[in-house]
Amino acid sequence: MRMSRKPRLLAVASSGGHWVQLRRLAPAFEGHEVVWMTTDSGRQQEVGGDRLYVVKDASREDKRAVAQCALQTLRILIFVRPDVVVSTGAAPGYLAIRLAGLFGARTIWLDSVANVEMLSLSGRMASTRVDLCLTQWPHLADGPIQYLGAVL
Repeated sequence: MRMSRKPRLLAVASSGGHWVQLRRLAPAFEGHEVVWMTTDSGRQQEVGGDRLYVVKDASREDKRAVAQCALQTLRILIFVRPDVVVSTGAAPGYLAIRLAGLFGARTIWLDSVANVEMLSLSGRMASTRVDLCLTQWPHLADGPIQYLGAVL
């Protein structure tokens, strides 16, 4: 008899507002084995007994940090083997979304509520690479970018 496991979900966000929005999605992850990835090592208590991985924060201005974050993210994906990757941004989330395709994981991007005028750069780049791209503003929904409500 084969034991089935819960689907494994990797939830990824930079610290700050991205992390706050991702944590508010936690009830939607019920029924999954949730693994968290962020840039702030002080978040373990927030995720309780769930696994937490910390990666270097990165931005497009610091190519070395992007490379380090990408390598750390790749190692985490190899070890975790998620079925789904969900991110609210920013750079670490984008990297996780891009690399998750190598492992056949489904991907979801939820752009930050702070992006009222247009999707973030990471969100625009991710929108063509994800299975589901969501905005929190109805007027930004267009083509592959959907509006299903706001987290905040």
